[in-house]
Amino acid sequence: MNARRSLPILATIMVGVLLGVWIIFMNEPDSPDIAERPQFGEEEGSAGMTGPQGGKLFVQDDMGLELIIHETAAYPHFRLYPYHQGQPLPPADMQVTIALMRLGQPAQLYAFRPEGNYLISDDEVEEPHSFELVITAEWRDKNYRWGYSQVEGRVQMSDESMHGNGIQLATAGPVVIQPRVTLPGEIIFNEHTIVHVVPRLPGMVVAVERHHGQAVEKGEVLIVMESAMLADLRSQYLVARQRLALAQTVYDREKQLWQEKITAKQDYLVAKQQWEEARIESQLAAERLQALGVRPESSLSGKNLARYEIRSPISGIVIDKAVVTGEAVKADKTVFIVADVSTIWAAIRVFPRDLHRIHVGQRATVHADAHQLVRAGKVIYITTLLDERTRTATARVELDNHDQVWRPGMFVKADLLGEDIAVPLAVPLAALQRIADQLVVFGRYGEFFEMRPLKLGRSDGQMVEVISGLSAGERYAVSNSFIIKAELVKAGVAHDH
Repeated sequence: MNARRSLPILATIMVGVLLGVWIIFMNEPDSPDIAERPQFGEEEGSAGMTGPQGGKLFVQDDMGLELIIHETAAYPHFRLYPYHQGQPLPPADMQVTIALMRLGQPAQLYAFRPEGNYLISDDEVEEPHSFELVITAEWRDKNYRWGYSQVEGRVQMSDESMHGNGIQLATAGPVVIQPRVTLPGEIIFNEHTIVHVVPRLPGMVVAVERHHGQAVEKGEVLIVMESAMLADLRSQYLVARQRLALAQTVYDREKQLWQEKITAKQDYLVAKQQWEEARIESQLAAERLQALGVRPESSLSGKNLARYEIRSPISGIVIDKAVVTGEAVKADKTVFIVADVSTIWAAIRVFPRDLHRIHVGQRATVHADAHQLVRAGKVIYITTLLDERTRTATARVELDNHDQVWRPGMFVKADLLGEDIAVPLAVPLAALQRIADQLVVFGRYGEFFEMRPLKLGRSDGQMVEVISGLSAGERYAVSNSFIIKAELVKAGVAHDH
């Protein structure tokens, strides 16, 4: 019973001793490859045989222990099958601990519990499966120990070879990243700066001055029309002006005669009333013309009263023209569409999975790679409903376009930027390599590179957050890491699932 209680203490002391040996060994410049070293515990047990379950069989005296890394369950873990004199033992009768050591990492201690006909570890066995381990077991107050090492995803490369291959190292540590999501889109017109030009009165087109795609200035003539309705309104305006002038003359004369007591006040009041009526009529005739966009002019006598010039209300580009010379045009027909292109929109397609990352006011960088254009803008609007066909929302990014280099119809990509976030650990995207279905970096330990599969988090397109798989302070290959991958493939030591 005392031996049973002291087992965890002895295991902890043993792990510390082994870790010290490991550190001393790794600091030796001429250390042999780990696979070539003497196995731990060879004086107390033997390994190298294959057990009934297809795993590594360790034997000492009449006791055997078969080790398997089981990878088909929810997570990879150790399974141990105990044997005595070649026959299976009940797993609950044995207590086992494994101390596992990896390059550049502290020792990890695994405890086991019985499950079915085997013992299962209490923690995951992470990739790569490259390590040295010590197994300690107790059965019927007798202790057993075995040592074992295996290499996976490791390449030996001297500093000279590393520098010759252009491989540079970096130290893992905290980084400030700016998360971004890159989405496709298209340049479109700013709908707020598009104007539909209508004549407001019917007439015949006698001249078309501007055409589709041409630039126009505010107030520039687009088309010239002749309108019988306009001629009638102008003639009414001219008659009203003449009546007002006559009424003004009579009023002024009657006012003077009344003040000199030559005429009766009644004549003065009649003249004043007639002048007021003429003034109102003239003002009404002018407002009828102004309501149609025609400037009232008093000098039209002898000119073409039916001539009507339609002018551009803004400076911009003619994006549509719907009239030809000689056409009869109705008062409500759109004859021109003019767009101010000093600002334009990038219509970005936002997939449902990214909607929570996009908001109004968010900074964005828009790229038109085919035209080598880059410009910064902001999200000004996000549609509430998803498009029925594409099942995406649209985010509008407003861009300055005073140089008119951005043209509607261009296909673009937008980097929608988040707020700066300080993460405890991040690596450059350029350092990542894909092996099987994993993204890895290659840690540097003495003269060895060993792959470290990573669980990744947020990214800004340059750096990516590391959630697990690498520790702060570890050095890793940051450039030309594909050379290390090629060496692994050539050597056939990369783990294949």
